[in-house]
Amino acid sequence: MSNNHKANQSNANKGTSGTNKAHKSVQNNRSNQLNPNNSLYKGKK
Repeated sequence: MSNNHKANQSNANKGTSGTNKAHKSVQNNRSNQLNPNNSLYKGKK
């Protein structure tokens, strides 16, 4: 785990060959929440 999790959540590490695990996790969660076919978040905003 990185020392600065909060900074990593908003940093996509553009221009590097690696991926940012915390940022990827945030984006995956966001896409799940915005997906209208996901029954877990259906009807919630």
